[in-house]
Amino acid sequence: MKLKTIAVAAAVLAALGASAVVAAEEPQVARQQMMKKVGGAMGALAGIAKGEKPYDAEIVKASLATMSDVSKTFADQFPAGTETGAETEASPKIWESMDDFKAKTAQLGKEAETVLASLPGDQAGVAAALGPIGKNCASCHETYRLKK
Repeated sequence: MKLKTIAVAAAVLAALGASAVVAAEEPQVARQQMMKKVGGAMGALAGIAKGEKPYDAEIVKASLATMSDVSKTFADQFPAGTETGAETEASPKIWESMDDFKAKTAQLGKEAETVLASLPGDQAGVAAALGPIGKNCASCHETYRLKK
């Protein structure tokens, strides 16, 4: 019985290791996963801001922390040579204007951290905080995301 358990554990670890290698070799996949996290966080905040979900300080904190964390390494997922592949929606403009792209990414993190530091205490506060964050997201998407 122990041998079977060890074999299953080894297979799981091997699969996880293979997944990590694929993600490490394919920044397109990593950045798509990161954007899904930010999209989920934005969706949770928008739901609260619109009154579709009740205010929950823990969800607000977690969502803002996700945005902040992702912004710290997101721009690193765009090395030269990753302009295509994995059904990327990244515009070639990213590589043409990398400094601006990095600045927009950093700005998202700063905005999330600012809101996190003085956490909104209600639905109206979340709605007000989403203004600058949403504008930053929209600006970056308009400039640096291809429409499919």
